[in-house]
Amino acid sequence: MKKRERIQFIMHELEMRYPNPPIPLDHKDAYTMLIAVLLSAQCTDKRVNLITPILFERADTPQKMIRLSIKEIEDIIRPCGLSPAKSKAIHRLSEIILEKHQGKVPDTFEDLEALPGVGHKTASVIISQVFDVPAFPVDTHIHRLMHRWKLSSGKSVEQTERDAKKLFPEERWNALHLQIIYFGREFCPSRGHIVEKCPICSKIQA
Repeated sequence: MKKRERIQFIMHELEMRYPNPPIPLDHKDAYTMLIAVLLSAQCTDKRVNLITPILFERADTPQKMIRLSIKEIEDIIRPCGLSPAKSKAIHRLSEIILEKHQGKVPDTFEDLEALPGVGHKTASVIISQVFDVPAFPVDTHIHRLMHRWKLSSGKSVEQTERDAKKLFPEERWNALHLQIIYFGREFCPSRGHIVEKCPICSKIQA
């Protein structure tokens, strides 16, 4: 299967299986989504979704969040891991959103990446899933599958992102990001992956 055929087959397979992929992190607006994505670093979405209701009951806006101490935030989010750094970032970014952005989550890469704890991937998720601007956030699932599907030889997620943007049509980026994640979790895990049982790998590696 040539590369162009492979890309078309992959997009068709993903669209057929996940036509309307939901955002896996529970949230109600741009701010709660930003906090949930930040908490998801080196933590499962499932665990984040268990912790955010507790946090958001106390503080679901930047105004409420800065009233909590960093220690209070840290105690709540501890199960998500990296709680000392994440709690400081959440408190400070909430202050900056109030100081510089009129209490609203900014909608540009430059402003998002200037916030504490917000890297390029987190900014990409917010830009694509909250503001519906084409972006292609690359997490470990996408990095792994792009390599398995011989669509990228990138050693870094940055290279994999550049390759994905070249190969896939821009209007599909936001959905594909989620579709590939769901497919990776269901059929193409990092461990125990059985090629013959994977609907995509079994065809393109045949």
